[in-house]
Amino acid sequence: MDYVDFIHLNILEKKVLNNSEVSVQYLCSKPCIINLEAVASSEFRTGVPVYRKRWKDEKNLYVSRTRQVHLKFPSIMVYRDDYIIRNSIIVHSVILYAWISHKSVSRYDVEQNEDYQDAVAKNYTFLEAVPPFERPYKDHKVCLQWGADYLWMLQANRIPQCPHESDGVQILNFIYASSGEKTGIVKKFEQFENRELETVRLHQIDYPMFTVSIWLYLLHHCEKDLCGILYFIDAKEMYSTPAVFLNEEGYVHIQMHLMRGDDLAVKTSFSLPLRQWFRLDLSFKGGQIEVSSVGKNLKRHRHQSFIFREDFYYDDTAGYFVLGGSGYVNGIEAFFGPVKYYRLNVLETEQISNPLHDKETVEQIELYYERCMDIQEIVYEYRYIVRQGEKAQRNCYYENYYLELIHKYGEKSKCDAFMWGKELREKYHTLFKLLKEMDFSAPDVLEGGSDTVLEVGRRIFEKVTKGLSSTDGLSNMGSSVPLLVDSSCCGYHKASYFLAVIFETGLAVSMDRTKGLLYSLVGAQGNERLAMMNLGYKHYQGINNYPLDLELSYAYYSNIAIKTSLDQHTIKGEQAFVETIRLMDDELLKAQTKENGDVFMWLKHEATRGNAAAQQRLAQMLFWGQQGVAKNPEAAIEWYAKGATETEDPVLIYDYAIVLFKGQGVKKNTKLALELMKKAAAKGLPQAVNGLGWYYHNFKKDYRKAAEHWLIAEELGNPDASYNLGVLYLDGIYPGVPGRNQTVAARYFYKAAQGGHIEGTLRCSLYYITGNMEDFPRDPEKAVIWAKHIAEKNGYLGHVIRKALNAYLELSWHEALLHYVLAAETGIEVSQSNLAHICEERPDLARKYLATDCVWRYYNFSVSQVNAPSFAYLKMGDFYYYGYQNHSKDLELSMRMYAQAALEGDSQGFFNLALVIEEGNSIPSYILDHLEIDQTLHSSNTSLLQELYYRCWNNSNQESISPCSLALLYFYMRVFWNNILQSTLIYFMGTFLLSILVAFAVQYFQSLSAHNSPGTRSEPSSAEPSSSGNSNEDATRLVQQDESSFSNDLTQQDSNPQNPLVMS
Repeated sequence: MDYVDFIHLNILEKKVLNNSEVSVQYLCSKPCIINLEAVASSEFRTGVPVYRKRWKDEKNLYVSRTRQVHLKFPSIMVYRDDYIIRNSIIVHSVILYAWISHKSVSRYDVEQNEDYQDAVAKNYTFLEAVPPFERPYKDHKVCLQWGADYLWMLQANRIPQCPHESDGVQILNFIYASSGEKTGIVKKFEQFENRELETVRLHQIDYPMFTVSIWLYLLHHCEKDLCGILYFIDAKEMYSTPAVFLNEEGYVHIQMHLMRGDDLAVKTSFSLPLRQWFRLDLSFKGGQIEVSSVGKNLKRHRHQSFIFREDFYYDDTAGYFVLGGSGYVNGIEAFFGPVKYYRLNVLETEQISNPLHDKETVEQIELYYERCMDIQEIVYEYRYIVRQGEKAQRNCYYENYYLELIHKYGEKSKCDAFMWGKELREKYHTLFKLLKEMDFSAPDVLEGGSDTVLEVGRRIFEKVTKGLSSTDGLSNMGSSVPLLVDSSCCGYHKASYFLAVIFETGLAVSMDRTKGLLYSLVGAQGNERLAMMNLGYKHYQGINNYPLDLELSYAYYSNIAIKTSLDQHTIKGEQAFVETIRLMDDELLKAQTKENGDVFMWLKHEATRGNAAAQQRLAQMLFWGQQGVAKNPEAAIEWYAKGATETEDPVLIYDYAIVLFKGQGVKKNTKLALELMKKAAAKGLPQAVNGLGWYYHNFKKDYRKAAEHWLIAEELGNPDASYNLGVLYLDGIYPGVPGRNQTVAARYFYKAAQGGHIEGTLRCSLYYITGNMEDFPRDPEKAVIWAKHIAEKNGYLGHVIRKALNAYLELSWHEALLHYVLAAETGIEVSQSNLAHICEERPDLARKYLATDCVWRYYNFSVSQVNAPSFAYLKMGDFYYYGYQNHSKDLELSMRMYAQAALEGDSQGFFNLALVIEEGNSIPSYILDHLEIDQTLHSSNTSLLQELYYRCWNNSNQESISPCSLALLYFYMRVFWNNILQSTLIYFMGTFLLSILVAFAVQYFQSLSAHNSPGTRSEPSSAEPSSSGNSNEDATRLVQQDESSFSNDLTQQDSNPQNPLVMS
């Protein structure tokens, strides 16, 4: 019988552990040597033998035998760092080899490679490496000296507990709506903390090995040239590897930066599909590029390879990635899904782990656009049929005068003979009903198909909003939603934002967060400003199941911030100046007016008499639509002209010069504008001096004179001049300074931003998000805050806020609630606190039409803002102190809210904190430290009360009697009484009598104060924490907008990066 040699390995726990037990089963047909060898590999070395054992078996032939072997590995592989083991290593793989060789004793020391290859039987198994910080400490069986042991104990807990670091990075987790404009998501990567991974990255700079996987739902191919998908911008603001774009035909354009310094580009032979989800996978390995298109079922649709003999340059830490658009290129019109980036590895399609999350929203997007294609086709064909019928009728007019009269004065043409089937008519019955009511012969229904569809969407929307704004309009929300969906599908995305808010807040319908997200994304993709602000705000705060993602938030906010700058230079559209008017401020509410209001008529009377201040204010109100006055640029310009010609007021002269220069509402007249500008500048007006510099820069191209004027204006504190000087340095045209100087330019931009300049703030926010400027370390949160600040000045948002305020003043509660909800969901604080106030004022309305807890939700949103008012902190403090409806009490949170109100200078915050102590509670030390109260006072309640009551009095109106002054007086009297009276009974009786006396005094002074000043509000005199009022709260004043922003909005940098796109 022939016996065959074999060897098997059996390991109970396949991990690299010291003293692991291995069972080796083998059979030898001849005298043999059994070999065991473990080989380890790391990032730095491969194939390193770390364990070896051999034994002979010459007697037990033809018999299967088993031997237990205990593996022993080097300590740096199996133990953690300690005082003796200083540098444990990260092992990637360990292979345990076993083999039998028929060798003589003289060959016992033969090399492994030769022996293993000649083996008569062999086997191997993999052992799993244990990460360094999951390994045990080694018992060295030694006794350290006292000093060494103590040093080790000090250092033991300082060993970095680093999380497992991987080269796989999730660039994007949530769906991003890309509108196809010059904004996108900016991501920056740092060096690896893991030394081995960082070493590999540095080695791959001239031989890139990485993979990118991008989910996309593409709506259109690029309209012109190239549109950005994903690209890298280096420290010099130039394209680098990789740069992936989409062209007009739908092909993928891939550009690489070569080691020798120039660029190379290729183009795929296949185009990307439209209106379906797919995954675009790209992998780079040296000079080889693999491009694949993968469907939702993860089956590969298209694939193409490119092989080059050139070496690509690739350093993903020397710049930043952009997903979508930027200042250099438009983004694609699409929805981005999850994006995964493997920084150091080349993976096949099957190996990529990048699942398409939130499948419900993904499917909703697909269903939405399928439905919208049907609706747009119906509208276009319906219009075509009606127009054809009108042409046929028009041909008969010349023969029949009666028919011509019917057409002129009778009912408009309708299409009663439908060409569509019954099923389709029933499915879209509301749309067909509306189409029959519309007049397609009107001049605003244009010939172009897409324009017609958009116009139909606008008409549907206006019909719906008119109904919702009427008395009891919100009760018709159920029938309005289908019409809003039709309007949205026609491309009118104000309807999309309405739907997003309706479903997300449950406004007169059942709450549906998925539909709310769908219409927010659709609206943002369709360039609706409020929808973008809504998404930017939700991602900034991480609320309503939106993930906290500052880069994603910045992508939305920066888009609206750029639009805000452009919108302010146009006088068309539904825009109004964004005013901070709180519904609690009676003084400001009384100042609101209309064209027939007392305030407006008085200003007009004074302006007619030649009052320069009245003329200026009247013109501003009419030009920007401020203080409740409808926007009327033509009337505003008449007052500017009257003031400029009749008075010597430099501001009016300057304002009129602006509109003449720009031709806003009047014919351009550069000659007269220059004369007026010089006249205003001669009077020392800083913005006029800046305007002269703008004239020399744009009309005369005299950069020397422009710089001279801007330097003078900057010294006078004009932020426009600071920005314009920055532009000169950025474009490399500053007189006497060779070349571009981005560092100096950035400093000027920062100075302009500090003065409130919109474009300067935008540039600084870009510096903070990219981190490419030395004076601006990367700070995504600061970038978002700055972009949000500009976005919230947008005139279209101001129009919605103004409609809400007008409705409130007219007691049109349904319209006020609707528009304040629309504004509040964009994240603007004043609308959030105003909406909460309405819900407090009309709780019946809030309960009936809102599925959310309105008061809690919007006061909570308000206090999370950077510019939250003190009364919002007091409100939330009261809610946490007493408990609010379904929300439990939280004393510590209430104290934090009161403390924040106190830091805002509100005396009520100090008053409430003092009352918390009076009721036997203690304030945590960190809150007292936050209030900058001396730590020596923390342990004594008496000292704390004295400090809090004193600050309360110090922050209140010291010229009149207030609760703070009475509380401070009462406190001092109690302390005095306690010091002179020892008897408990006398103390009790005396305190009781004194309390009665103080109560009478408070009542007397309050009645006296109310008699003397009936229009003012007094501070609360209750002995409980309250946020009902604040006597020393200054009324918020209107911030006058300087409409004279003579700045060079676009620079050469915004046109193209320094290395242009390479034609593929």
